[in-house]
Amino acid sequence: MRNSSPPFQHRHAAHCESGVVANLLSHHGLPISEPMTFGLAAALTFAYLPFIRIQEMPLVAYRKPPRAILNGASRALGVRFRIERFRSPQEGEARLDELLTEGRVVGLQTSVYWLTYFPEDMRFHFNAHNLVAYGSDGDDYLVSDPVIEEPVRCARADLTRARFARGVLAPHGLLYYPELSAAREPSPAMIIRAIRRVARMMIVPLPFVGAGGIRTMGRKIARLDPASPLSARLVGHIVRMQEEIGTGGAGFRFLFAAFLQEASEATQQHQLAEYSNRLMEIGDEWRAFALAAARMVKGRDRFDPPALASLVQHLAQREKSFFKDLRADLARC
Repeated sequence: MRNSSPPFQHRHAAHCESGVVANLLSHHGLPISEPMTFGLAAALTFAYLPFIRIQEMPLVAYRKPPRAILNGASRALGVRFRIERFRSPQEGEARLDELLTEGRVVGLQTSVYWLTYFPEDMRFHFNAHNLVAYGSDGDDYLVSDPVIEEPVRCARADLTRARFARGVLAPHGLLYYPELSAAREPSPAMIIRAIRRVARMMIVPLPFVGAGGIRTMGRKIARLDPASPLSARLVGHIVRMQEEIGTGGAGFRFLFAAFLQEASEATQQHQLAEYSNRLMEIGDEWRAFALAAARMVKGRDRFDPPALASLVQHLAQREKSFFKDLRADLARC
């Protein structure tokens, strides 16, 4: 990776962490797409974890935990990221100012709720939103948030509050930036290895992870009492976790499908393009489930847990078949 520091180029992305990591690596001389970053980190997954609660609701995840993309991509590419946390907001703000003065471009973990450049109805307490700070101007920080179309400004007090929000996944002022080193270009072997890891994880015979986790969530929905407000609340929570946290169930499938398309060219394994198309169809079905569930929760359609459960069970089978076929195909590579 080169030592020069060209002007930072904002690039819109599908997901905050994969977008930030791809943009930081590209800025430092390793041009890489967001789908390739996400794919190399083997970040796609599914987990339904009723024993981990978010606002009294079970954790539903469509990707690996926060920092998995950062750690996975950096490990695959041989890039070391310097990661720092702080005991106080004053210490964290001073360190960010120091790095920006040095000309560094810095990734930050924040809470969406305190980022005032988001519309008020889009701000909620989620402490794992990633963005880039690339400069300051007066009492504002210059921010490249990859889920926003254009660079934005964020008041110093607001960004500091977002960096030191409390609660689940509290960031403690976490910042990160790549340390200049010899980075590896993605190799075909590296790409195939990452795809195999995702496929293996999605068909692992466990009730809370991969296709098994989707099936477990479907069984839970099927047992819901249609007359209970708690049932609608749970379904609403599932939809929110799917469509509002990051890029959600469908969006992460679309992102991995884009990776498979890119991988087909990089590895000359052209059948991966066909798998990309299949995964796009699965993503469309996740979107259809979210739409049906949202209409029921909002009272536009009759609340019908068995019908929703049937859609989820179908998705569980489709994902199991998809990743089983993908793994078997790659075993012949």
